[in-house]
Amino acid sequence: MRLITGNANRPLAEDISRYLDLTLVSADVRRFSDDEVFVEVQENVRGEDMFVIQSTSAPANDNLMELLIMIDALRRASARRITAVIPYFGYARQDRKVGPRTPISAKLVANLITEAGANRVLTVDLHAGQIQGFFDIPTDNLFAQPVIVKDILDHLKGETPMVVSPDVGGVVRARSLARRLNTDLAIVDKRREKAGVSEVMNIIGDVEGRACILIDDIVDSGGTLVNAADALLENGATEVYAYTTHGVLSGHAVERIQNSRLKSMVVTDTIAPTPEMLACSNIRIITIAPLLGEAMRRINNEASVSSLFD
Repeated sequence: MRLITGNANRPLAEDISRYLDLTLVSADVRRFSDDEVFVEVQENVRGEDMFVIQSTSAPANDNLMELLIMIDALRRASARRITAVIPYFGYARQDRKVGPRTPISAKLVANLITEAGANRVLTVDLHAGQIQGFFDIPTDNLFAQPVIVKDILDHLKGETPMVVSPDVGGVVRARSLARRLNTDLAIVDKRREKAGVSEVMNIIGDVEGRACILIDDIVDSGGTLVNAADALLENGATEVYAYTTHGVLSGHAVERIQNSRLKSMVVTDTIAPTPEMLACSNIRIITIAPLLGEAMRRINNEASVSSLFD
């Protein structure tokens, strides 16, 4: 079992390697003067079970090309099996035709990864579960909830918070968390007029006098969570926390979170945190490395991955 990483999220790869007590394979992943990606694996990997750790976060296209070229380099170096470990799977929000003459980019990216030579994919909290079906190779979709539940129990001792889904589409995720915490569920009913802009309509459920936990898979502009927090507080919630797996946080999102009424927002390190995120007083990072490392160990040992969530 050998690990290799690109430039997307090296700190996470190093944390996984420490968890597994392994050393990352030495590789030169850089750019030519015209920004073409160059990869050279500097160790013998013939016959090895290789795990390529690379999120396809911003800059999404650069990181995706690094992943594809690393997979191709390992295939041509005669690696026995190549598992693409993609903590954050970019283009996942383009999982269906939303209008005429639009692409299904998630399927295209799945095809590219498969054609590059990956034998297996390991990812975390896909935006849409059906994306697993876009791959013609085995795909394991891990859930960050065990890590999130542990953090909630550690930081909200003695409290019985209410779990809130920020939109109707996230109800299944929120219900699962509420069941794990043995608590109640509420839903924010919102109308989205256009991409990146949301308008909260009303709260389904009684949040009066309750601490609330908003749960989502991706936070991008932050508008949905900030608006939901405002609506919950206006409906009598005492305080609002947010937990999300993937902290995309593009544009002025960090500033929006900083100035919001959220008590705190917790994101995992599937995407490398920016200096602005680390400096933000109400954003906290928790690591997903042990969960990914344990899943990788089980894949290497041909053991059950689903039993991680039993």
